[in-house]
Amino acid sequence: MSEPAAVASAMQVLPQSLAGFRIGITSDRRSEELITAFARRGAEVMHAPALRIAPLTESVTLHRDTRRVIGALPDFAVITTAYGMRRWMEAADAYGLGPDLHQVLAAAAILVRGSKARGAVRAAGLDDVGSPEDERTASVVDLLLARNLSGRTVAFQLHGMLDHQQIGRLERAGARVLTVMPYTWARPAEDSALLRMIEAAIDRQLDVLTFTAAPAVEAFLAVAQQYGRLDPLLEALRTDVATAVVGKVTAGPLHEAGLQPLIPARWRLGAMIRLVCEHLEQQQVLRIRTRWGPVEIRGAQVYLVDHAPDPVRLAPGPMALLRELVDAQGAVLSRGHLLEALRQCESEHALEMLVWRLRQQLPVPELVATVVKRGYRLAV
Repeated sequence: MSEPAAVASAMQVLPQSLAGFRIGITSDRRSEELITAFARRGAEVMHAPALRIAPLTESVTLHRDTRRVIGALPDFAVITTAYGMRRWMEAADAYGLGPDLHQVLAAAAILVRGSKARGAVRAAGLDDVGSPEDERTASVVDLLLARNLSGRTVAFQLHGMLDHQQIGRLERAGARVLTVMPYTWARPAEDSALLRMIEAAIDRQLDVLTFTAAPAVEAFLAVAQQYGRLDPLLEALRTDVATAVVGKVTAGPLHEAGLQPLIPARWRLGAMIRLVCEHLEQQQVLRIRTRWGPVEIRGAQVYLVDHAPDPVRLAPGPMALLRELVDAQGAVLSRGHLLEALRQCESEHALEMLVWRLRQQLPVPELVATVVKRGYRLAV
């Protein structure tokens, strides 16, 4: 099944399963697929590209590098991304070099990073000689290093940036490496949208942040650090806001930051969408039976089916308090416990105001009971 078909199929499986949840999307290319998939399931989506992909079709450098590859008659070619392969062939056609590049690549042994890159190679009428199981650039280089590279030429399609580490490995093995960059990553003109998303995560107004490229993760964290918001952002991502990535390569910068993102077994957009749905539905929906009927918490929304036809959306503070009470399953929570657990409360007066706000927003204020001289509990 093609990727768009897989996304469409996934959207039909879990309609409205994400009602009440809010998801942040940081990707640029293919962001519409993610936005549509999550919105169709009822989620509220916040979109702020961490990086934008800028094709270099008109680049003088790409023109020069393409001519160098054609003139060098490379023994091997490394294709790292489907998008890069397509843009490279389009650029070559625009330069009047399409047939020459096709002929040169057809004579080379082509290695691809994964199935999407393989699809682009085959769409160009070419074939490859192999790819690694883990779809990592380092593993493609491992396959090349298993061969005798002394005096050989490798054409290396870059994925938006210069990969010094992998190119250095090939050069130390005696290869001549010719790099080609059909596109690059660029920061948005303004950081405002990204900062709003960072603040939304810090304020626990997002349930999940999604990433589809490692450079986007690095840019996202770099912007947070630049504006002095990295520490509170990482605290939010460690505790209350999940991160989801399309594969292990994208997860790398998050792992380095001490985070454990959701990673689908199959590194595809549709698989990430399904994983986010499963995580939110199975791990983030709280249900409890109370004296006033069943209560369900989904993201920022509370459902009291017996007392209100529509869900109630709570602000982060009242919602955090309600979640503590639901988790306690009717047990009394002392004021001291709640002051320690709720970052929104710095005093008993602030806690009392938070309890008052929660009661005001619930269809049944009596759901939150005061236990004199002890604390608060849910009326189960």
